[in-house]
This record gives sequence, structure tokens and C-alpha cells, in this order.
Amino acid sequence: MALRCLVTGGAGFLGSHLSDRLIERGHSVICVDNLQTGRLSNIAHLLGNPAFEYRQHDVIAPLEISGRIDRIYNLACAASPPKYQRDPIHTFQTCVFGILNMLGLAQREGARILQASTSEVYGDPEISPQPESYRGVVNTVGPRSCYDEGKRAAETLMHDFHEARGVDIRIARIFNTYGPRMDPGDGRVVSNFVTQALSDKPITIYGDGMQTRSLCFMDDLIEGLIALMESETVGPEPVNLGNPGEFSVGEIARIVRDMCNSRSQIVHSERPVDDPHQRCPDIGRARRMLGWAPTVSLTEGLAPTIAYFRSELGLVGREIGGVA
Repeated sequence: MALRCLVTGGAGFLGSHLSDRLIERGHSVICVDNLQTGRLSNIAHLLGNPAFEYRQHDVIAPLEISGRIDRIYNLACAASPPKYQRDPIHTFQTCVFGILNMLGLAQREGARILQASTSEVYGDPEISPQPESYRGVVNTVGPRSCYDEGKRAAETLMHDFHEARGVDIRIARIFNTYGPRMDPGDGRVVSNFVTQALSDKPITIYGDGMQTRSLCFMDDLIEGLIALMESETVGPEPVNLGNPGEFSVGEIARIVRDMCNSRSQIVHSERPVDDPHQRCPDIGRARRMLGWAPTVSLTEGLAPTIAYFRSELGLVGREIGGVA
């Protein structure tokens, strides 16, 4: 059955790939994005497609859509720390007002809605890997709080609309994801390290580099989002989506440098406030309920990612990890 899908944040890194995948599966997509962090270049190839419609709109304002809506994927919100900290009030508004508006639309249309939540709801965790039952350690008044607490509030609203008004919900707790179409200025570990390595600039590690991250390639993550949305058995409980392969930040820096054939030196800088020590998902629920697990290794995913950044940065003539 062809579905009519609304994707907020649809011109962003993940939203644009999700739009591609939904259209490939025979569905139509209404992409909504205010272009705060999304980019028209991410969806330029879709603009002439009759199955795709783009609307520039900020989800903190109510949205009117004519015709039926079957699925709502709410991906609207800057996920890059430098970008969501730039306007923390708007970030929190996007999380809270945005999901309120989308839940209202879902209720009116009888649509199923998926919230792109985050591993940041676990804060700086005291246990690893992090299961969905873990309630986390989150600072309510730190520089990351607008995003962390905004996403936690959005989960609460999803739960309450389900319990009180019967809205059909799905909650994805997304762990670090990378791949082509990331913004070179994203400010997270993969984009930072790759852009520095390709330019032979010092690769900056914040802290001692022993903190860990689990990196999921975007193809795997998109498959997980669609599997979660279309599951008839998973129910309203949150589901972790991420790659349980855990690497120290120092390891990631060395892998990226080697794959870029870079001469960059690795340097250390002060660690940001509330930067988590560990990030590793327990994906047992996703395995059991969705039959989902990532299949792309870190080096397999980094090869096309590096090639993409090389093109974005206008760097040519250098062989990168076997990719010319």
C-alpha cells in the first residue's frame, strides 16, 4: 500500500535519506524544513519528482496539510551541539512545540507518528551499554540541556498523547549516526575528524580520547526507522537504534587519519561541559521486536563518507582509503 508520509526535518542529513528510501518503496513524501540546518542541496534531486513535495516551514508554528496523512516522521531539530546551542530557546521550542503540533496533526488525521529521539536522553550514563529502561543522568541547566531535556519532554508528550488520546506512536532513540550529506560544519566526531584529516589540519580530540562513541552508518539507521514505524508489535515503548560497536574517540581519530592518508597530527583540547563518557546502545529490543541490527562496519561506512566530504570540501587528486 502506498503511504503518504510527512517528514519534518526532511532536508537534513537523515531526513533527506529517509525521503529517498520512502519514495523508493513507492510512497509519497511531504518534506517540511525551515533550513536552519537542512540544506536544499540534500533534496535537489527530488524536487522534480511527483512523489515529493517540499514546504519551507518551522514546526514550532502549526502546520496545515491538505489531504490524508498516513505517517509522520518527526526529525525536525538541530542535532549538532554547536548548532543547537546557538539558539537554545528555539531548540527547546522545536522539540516541544514541534512535537505538539505534529501530535495534533497525527490525532486529527489518524496518522502513525514516529519521534526521532536521541541517546542524549541518557545524559552522561553511569551504565553501558544503555538499555531503554535506563533513566539517565541529565543536567537540566547545562549547555546541552536545551536539546537533551527538549527530547525528553518530547518523549513525555508522545507517551501522554498515546495514553490520553490514543495516538499511534513510535519512539526511536537514535545513537551517533554518520554518512554522506552530513554538513562539514556539523561539529560532531566524524565530521570534525574527516574534515580536519582531509585538510591535513590537526585532528582535535576533546579530553584524553578515552571516551567512547558507537557510530551507525546512515543506511542501517534509516532501515531501523522504517522498520520501527511499520512494526505492528513494538508498541509505544522507546527503541534504541544504533550500532553497538564501541570505539574510543582516540581510536576513531586514528582510523579516520589512516583512511584519509592524512599527515594530520592528533592534538588534545579541553573537554566540553557534559560531554558523555560513554555512548553504546543496548539494541536487544530492536533485535527482538524488529529483527533489526546494523550490518555496515565502521570502515565500510567511512569510505563513502570520506569520499562525500572530499567532494564537499573541493579536495581532489588525493586517494582516500582506497577511494579515488
